[in-house]
Amino acid sequence: MRTVLVTGPGGAGRTTVAAATALAAVRRGRRVLLLSADPLADLLGTSPGALRGAGPVEVTPGLWAAGIDSGEHFRTELLTFQEKAATALELLGARKLADEELTELPGSEQSALLQALRRAAEGRWDVLVVDLPPLRDALAVLALPEQLRRYLRRLLPRERQAARALRPMMAQLAGVPMPAQWLYETAARRDAELAAVQALIEDRTTTVRLVAEPGPTAARALRTARTGLALAGLRVDTLVPNRIHPRDTSEPWLTTLVAQQRKCLEEWDEEWAPEASVREIGHLGRDPQGLDDLRLLDRPDGGPADTEGDGPAGGLGAGLSDDAPGPAAVPWRTEDRLAEENLLVWCLPLPGAVKSELSLVRREDELLLTVGPFRRIVPLPSALRRCTVTGAALTDGELRVRFTPDPALWPRTD
Repeated sequence: MRTVLVTGPGGAGRTTVAAATALAAVRRGRRVLLLSADPLADLLGTSPGALRGAGPVEVTPGLWAAGIDSGEHFRTELLTFQEKAATALELLGARKLADEELTELPGSEQSALLQALRRAAEGRWDVLVVDLPPLRDALAVLALPEQLRRYLRRLLPRERQAARALRPMMAQLAGVPMPAQWLYETAARRDAELAAVQALIEDRTTTVRLVAEPGPTAARALRTARTGLALAGLRVDTLVPNRIHPRDTSEPWLTTLVAQQRKCLEEWDEEWAPEASVREIGHLGRDPQGLDDLRLLDRPDGGPADTEGDGPAGGLGAGLSDDAPGPAAVPWRTEDRLAEENLLVWCLPLPGAVKSELSLVRREDELLLTVGPFRRIVPLPSALRRCTVTGAALTDGELRVRFTPDPALWPRTD
């Protein structure tokens, strides 16, 4: 399955572009599922209640859509937990919460999105298009599966489950109750669910599509996000400058805006062209509504619309007819310089990173990386775990961390 994660600075029209991308893939003969937490009814030309069901709804032949209801997800999860923990809650004298009195809490949107991704991964779709939250929130939610799995491993290690037969005796000796079996079972189930989502996000056929309205604010947001995406190991396949005004305009008030857009587009072409396609979408002069308007957006470089046939070769559906979208994100590689300098160098591509905003800390077998507003904790490759960090340098958008073998841990060669 080919997965396209669509995000961008807020207010840039990412939901519209996500829907247009999904429809463009359908026109190229693919079975497509569109996921979004934003309202899709008007955009897809369906009735308001059509997408409120429990599963995907076929909007047009080949295109299914599903809304993500974070409120319903929150209620279901809390009631399930309450049922599982009924014995412990009764001992505490707790009063059960009823469905009708539950109000969604902050953070449930991310959990609902992850569950929707897991369910979508189990479906038989050719293309999955996901309308993510705005850029900063999207990067945070995409990092959640890896982070939460790390927390589960630290707080409820799997190896301790083997000692469950000893828990009654341990409880007597320690004087405190040991975690119940259902807690370990729940943790194992959650870990498996998170692993499925993490595998989907990290899959070679998963890419990010950025949507932005050209301008200084969007340019700054994309510049920062570029580093965050690289730190997360995600690859951008397409940058979509949206709502582009025509160059030839007779309206004086549009002249400055058009000039600003053209300047920004030139910079984006130079900055992004080596790693991603840049596909412009012209301004329709109105908010797109219905499938006909979405088809108008599927055109190469903002050119004339193709409303018949399979769509333009360079439009939003480009690359979605193939299972593999091209080369994967640049991998984090280890450079062997043992013979020359007794060093191993871990090379991490971080385009756009600034030295003053970068820090790294070695903690046991992990490396804590902070780049501007982004942080990631990554396990070290096995060879580097037997080394000590002796330095690091940021050169041409690549962080090079130097490791020296620890004589006490490194195998002898003589």
